[in-house]
Amino acid sequence: MVLEEKINAFVLLGEFMKQFSSNEYKKNENLPFNDLYFDTCKTLIDQSVSHNGWFTKDQVLFSFGSWSEALVKENIEKWLSAYDLSNESLKTIGLILAGNIPLVGFHDVIAVLVSGNKALIKLSSNDQKLLPLLLRYLTEVAPDFKERITITEEKFDSFDAVIATGSNNTSRYFEYYFNKVPNIIRKNRNSVAVLTGEESQQQLEALGEDIFRYYGLGCRNVSKLFVPQGYDFTSFFEAMYAYREVIEYEKYANNYDYNKAVFLMSNYSILDNGFLTIREDKNHASPISSVFYEYYTDIKEVEQRLNADKEHIQCVVSDQLKEKSIPFGTTQKPALWDYADDVDTLKFLLNL
Repeated sequence: MVLEEKINAFVLLGEFMKQFSSNEYKKNENLPFNDLYFDTCKTLIDQSVSHNGWFTKDQVLFSFGSWSEALVKENIEKWLSAYDLSNESLKTIGLILAGNIPLVGFHDVIAVLVSGNKALIKLSSNDQKLLPLLLRYLTEVAPDFKERITITEEKFDSFDAVIATGSNNTSRYFEYYFNKVPNIIRKNRNSVAVLTGEESQQQLEALGEDIFRYYGLGCRNVSKLFVPQGYDFTSFFEAMYAYREVIEYEKYANNYDYNKAVFLMSNYSILDNGFLTIREDKNHASPISSVFYEYYTDIKEVEQRLNADKEHIQCVVSDQLKEKSIPFGTTQKPALWDYADDVDTLKFLLNL
C-alpha cells in the first residue's frame, strides 16, 4: 500500500468516528460504507456499559471525539513527516492491548498498520467490541488492510516483535515470554500535576478533567498533586465541584465509599468534598475517587523528584513549570505524536 492510501483510510475512519462524538449522533450521508456500519456502531456505543461497567456512554463518546480530532489529514501528515515510510517490511507485530479505558490500544494498531506491518491483536477482555468494528470499517475503505489485521484469542505463536501493555505484575510475564524478540513492554504509570497556588479557576477546573475523565482509570489521569508548603485547597475544591455529578454513577460511588472507609479506618488524615478524597502521600498511584498530594518548598525539588521517578510517570501537568509538561485539561487528548511512556512506537517499528 502506498502511504497516501493509508492516510486517506485513516481520515475516513476519523470522519466515521466523528459521527459519534456527541450524544446527538450525526450521520454523514456522504461517508462511504456508512450504511453498513453506522447503526451497528451506534448500538455498540449505547450498550458499551453492559460489556464494561466503566464504559459509560459519555466516556465512549469522549474517546470517539478525541480520536476523530486526531485523525484528520493535517495531524496525520504532521505525525508521519518525521519518518521514512517508503518501505513496507510486512512483519507481524503482536499487540497485547489494555482495556482500562475505551480504545486505549488504538494508537498501537494504527502505528503498526501505517508502518507497513501486520497487526496480530489480542484484545483485553474489558474492551472487545469497539475496536473490531472500527477495524472492519477501516478494511472496508482500504481492503488491502484485511490481510494485515488479525484478532486472536489464542496465545501468539508467530510474530516478529511485540508491543504489550499491562500491569507491573503482567509485565514480568511479558518480559519473560517475549524476551527473544524486539519488544515494548508497558507497565503501570500515573500522571501528576504541579501547582503553585496561582492557578486560575479555569485552570483548576481543567485539572478536574484530567482527574475525573474515565473515572481516573487511565495512566494519563492525574492521581497526584505537588503543592507548595501551606497550600490552601479551598480553590481546588471549589473548582472540583463542577464534577460533582460523578458520584451519581454507582460504580464510582461504591469506590468512593470503600476507599474513604479504608482511609478513615487506617486513621489517615483526609480532605473530602463528598465525591473526592485527597490525602498526603508520597506515592503516585492513588485509588479511584482519591488523589494524593505532596508538599514542596522549592520547585527544583519537584523537578528532581519527577526526574528520579520518570519511569513511573506518564504525564506532568502544570502551567509551564516543567519542561515538556502539558496544559491543564489536556491529558486525555494526546496528539498522534504523543507516545505512551515517551517511547517512539513508530521509530521502533521502522527499525525492526
